Amino acid sequence: MSLTISVSHASITGQRADNEDFVGMVTPAEPELSSKGFLAAVADGVSGNAGGREAAEYSVRGLLADYYATPDTWEITTALEKVLVAINSWVQHQGSTSRDTAGMATTLTSLVLRGRMYYSAHVGDSRAYLFRDKKLQRLTQDHVWDRPEMQHVLTRAIGLDNRLAVDHGMGELHEGDIFLLVSDGLWGTLSDATISYFLSNLNSKELPPDTASLLCDYALSSGSQDNISAIVLKVTSLPEGDLRDTLTELSNLTVPPILQVGQKIDGLLVEAILHHSAITVLYRVFDPDLNRQLVLKTLHPDRGHDHHERSAFAHESWLAKRVVARFFPEVINRTERNYLYFLTSYHPGFSLQQKIDAGEFFTVSEIVAHGWKLVRAVGALHRRSIIHRDIKPANVHLGEDGEIRLLDLGVAQSGWHNPTINILSGTPSYLAPEQFNNAPASTSTDLYAIGITLYYLLTRHYPYGEVEPFQHPKFTEPNRPSRYRPEIPLWLETILLKAVAKDPLERFETAEEFLLALERGASRPLEQARPSPLIKRDPVLLWRSVAMASFVLNLLLLYWVVVS
Repeated sequence: MSLTISVSHASITGQRADNEDFVGMVTPAEPELSSKGFLAAVADGVSGNAGGREAAEYSVRGLLADYYATPDTWEITTALEKVLVAINSWVQHQGSTSRDTAGMATTLTSLVLRGRMYYSAHVGDSRAYLFRDKKLQRLTQDHVWDRPEMQHVLTRAIGLDNRLAVDHGMGELHEGDIFLLVSDGLWGTLSDATISYFLSNLNSKELPPDTASLLCDYALSSGSQDNISAIVLKVTSLPEGDLRDTLTELSNLTVPPILQVGQKIDGLLVEAILHHSAITVLYRVFDPDLNRQLVLKTLHPDRGHDHHERSAFAHESWLAKRVVARFFPEVINRTERNYLYFLTSYHPGFSLQQKIDAGEFFTVSEIVAHGWKLVRAVGALHRRSIIHRDIKPANVHLGEDGEIRLLDLGVAQSGWHNPTINILSGTPSYLAPEQFNNAPASTSTDLYAIGITLYYLLTRHYPYGEVEPFQHPKFTEPNRPSRYRPEIPLWLETILLKAVAKDPLERFETAEEFLLALERGASRPLEQARPSPLIKRDPVLLWRSVAMASFVLNLLLLYWVVVS
C-alpha cells in the first residue's frame, strides 16, 4: 500500500479589493511520490500592492517546481531550504527593480508528506496545524513582533531580508491525520476551538471536495477582513514499513564474507573498510547506478547465525530509515540485494574522536556550534521515541560540509526495543550514574552523554574520571571544566555541569531546554547550581567526620577531667 492523501483547497478575496494569497500543491506519481513526497504550500503577500500577489504566487510556484528538480540524494529539509533561499533572493531582487514592487514580500508555509513522515518549512505568519485524535496542534510559530500593538508586523518573510531563516519541523504520520495550511485571514478570525470543532466533523475517509471552501466562507461570515486561504489534507492510507516487515525482508539474506578493496557485492565496488568490529563491518562502496559513494553496513560473518544479532541489526536498519533529518546519514533504498546489509549516504569527514586522536583541540565557539547541532539531532530522535544510548565522540561525525551527523543506532532503544540488548549497552564513561544501579536508559541519560561528550571535547577529561568496563564507579562532585581550560566562560561551564549532574532531576529535562540554554548563551545565562550539602554528596564521609569529632571531643573532656 502506498501513501494516499485526500485534499481540498480554496482561496477567496474576501473584503479586500485583490487577493494577495496563493495556494498550490503537487500530487506526484511514483517514483517521485516515494522519493520526494506530496508537497503543499500557502503564501500571503504582504506588500499591499501588486508586488504582494506576485511574491506569493512566484514563491509557491517556484517551490512546487524547483523542489522536485532537486537531487534525490538531498534530504527533504535541505532541498526545501535551498529552494526557499533561492526564491528569497529572487523576490528581493524583484523588489528593488521598480517602484511598483518595492518592498514586495510574502509569508510561506509548506508541508511535505513522504512515506510515514511529514516535514514542514515555514516563514511568516501563515500557519500549519495537525488535527489528530480530536486534538488540534499548531506546528508553526508566527514570526511577528512580540508586542500587542505590533503583532501584525512580520519579523521574517520571503523577500524581507538578505538572510532567510526558515523554521523546519517533522514528525511521524498516522492514518487519519488531518493537516491544515491557512493564511492569517482564516486563523485570525476563527479560534482554535472553532477550527477543531469543524475538523472533528470530517468523519468520512475522503474529504468532501468543498471542505476548504466551507472553512473559508465561515471565516468570511465571521468577520474576516483579509484574504482567506486554506489547504486541508487528510492521510487516508500509509505505506507499509514496520519492523516486522524489515525482519521478514532480512531473514533469508546471507551475511557476506569479509570483503576486500576492489571486490564487488551486488554490483557495488568496495573502496575502503571504514570500521571493523566483532559485531559489524562498514565499507565505503561505489554505486555505479547512482554514480556516488555510499556506506554499506553489515554483520560480521561470525554473527551471521546469531538470531539476536540479526534482530538487532534489523532494528537498526528500520530505525535508520525513520530518522530522516539533516543530522543523520540518509538510508538508500535498494530493491534488489542478495546479502544482509543496508546502505546510507557517505559524507567525507571524520568522527570527533578521530579528530581528538589526531591531536586537534576545539575552541569554545566550536564546541557551542557542535553542541547545538548534536542536541538538535538527539532531540529529533527523542521526538520519535528513540533513545540513542551510545552518544560519544566516536559516534559524532563532522563532515567536510561542516555538518554534524549522529551515527550508529546499533543499541538504540525504541518502541520495538530488543529486550536482549544489555541494559548497560554503551561506553562506560558516558553512562549516567543511575544506569550503574540498573536504571533504564532514558532521554535524561542521552542528554547526560551529550554533556560528557562536550565536556571531554573541551578538556580531554571526564567530569567524574574515566570509567573502566565492569567497574562500578562512585560519583561525587564533578570537576569543573575550567580546572582544565580556564578560558571557558562561566555560562558554558554552568550548562555543562547541569548536563552532567549526578541527580537526573538536576539535569535538563528535554533536548529543547538544553538547546535553549546554548542559544541564549551569555545573554541569558543559567543560574549557577548551589553546591550540594555534604550529607547528600557523601553521607558516609559526613558521619565519619561526626564520629571523629565526637571521639576527639571525648578525649578532650577526659583529659580535662584527669587534669582537674
